[in-house]
Amino acid sequence: MIDMLSLPQCWESFYEYKISHACPPSLAKELRGFIDAREYLSVCGRIARGERFPLPKKSVVSKLSSEKKRVVYTYPRAENYVLKLLTYLLLRKYDGVFSPNLYSFRPNRGAKDAIRYLSGVRDIREMDSYKLDVSDYFNSVPVERLLPLLTRTLADDPALLSFLCGLLEEPEVLDRGKRVTERKGIMAGTPVASFYANLYLSELDRCFFEKNVPYARYSDDMILFAPSREELDGHAAYLRDFLAERGLSVNPAKEAYSAPGEMWTFLGFSYRDGVVDVSPVSVAKIKGKMRRKTRALQRWRQRNGLEGEKAALAFIRIFNRKLFENPADHELTWTYWFFPVITTADSLREIDRYAQDCVRYLASGTRTKKRFDVRYEDMKKMGLRSLVHEYYAFRGQDGEGKKDDP
Repeated sequence: MIDMLSLPQCWESFYEYKISHACPPSLAKELRGFIDAREYLSVCGRIARGERFPLPKKSVVSKLSSEKKRVVYTYPRAENYVLKLLTYLLLRKYDGVFSPNLYSFRPNRGAKDAIRYLSGVRDIREMDSYKLDVSDYFNSVPVERLLPLLTRTLADDPALLSFLCGLLEEPEVLDRGKRVTERKGIMAGTPVASFYANLYLSELDRCFFEKNVPYARYSDDMILFAPSREELDGHAAYLRDFLAERGLSVNPAKEAYSAPGEMWTFLGFSYRDGVVDVSPVSVAKIKGKMRRKTRALQRWRQRNGLEGEKAALAFIRIFNRKLFENPADHELTWTYWFFPVITTADSLREIDRYAQDCVRYLASGTRTKKRFDVRYEDMKKMGLRSLVHEYYAFRGQDGEGKKDDP
């Protein structure tokens, strides 16, 4: 596979894949230029000669949709692109080693397929559920325990195995420009980490699949179901023990049980009585981002003596991009994630109302009834897009007066 990294046809296939998956135009243009200039050849040459790969750079960034921080690692631009192509090839060549109940970072399989599978399980409404999240999964994986599994999986490609082992066993990173030694796991933020994350817990996935247990995993998020609480507790205990044996821990804040008939949530979705919606936590997160941005824009407006409409227009641009466009190469468009799966517009209406109230406040400068002088038609002219309208358009409906899917 190392030899394939210098083949133009592989880069063209990768480019076509990227632009077919809502890649931002700016990133598509950059990738196109990188390929056309054949900048990958120098990196491929250094890999072929066995030269040391550049050290990854350590950064602390805000987690998506929250103010929490996480540690990520990045390689220089050219090396990062080559690793992205390598990951693209890895995930396709070795997809057969994964069980059907794994839904992360796989060709033609994703979060929407996980929710569709789970909601289609017979008698799912009468089952108990248990959901968990692994604490700091990517950066916590013990490399020494991953390597034997990686060695078995890539036994057919010694050169590839040697290269990947070299990256994983590199003890140093760049932290604010200084070389430091640390345990860094599979390095969240680096392209190949997605393949490692799938592989490290593949035995767990296979176990539940062979036992025919309703179960799904998306990277570090897992949920399983059972017809009784006693059986569920047995599965949950096995799952926690499996993680502990592999040096991982459960995030107690993300553990959740549901009883038959109660709502369960997974990957930002909620399910209850056959209805799939945006989960309450996901709604709260997007409203929280809107609230914080509204406050920041109001301060910006006041500080610079600007008209309220300028702040309102800025809010609309920001959230049109967040909700309807792909804001970054490592993120999925908000609507692209939810629209194919949800069967009701209830949460979308709630978010729409909240966004409209933010815009009215910014445009009018008041939270009194006078803010309603800013009409919905005025906000539409500013460019505000309705999630509900866009959802029904996505579903092939004209929007107004339509009933939600059963």
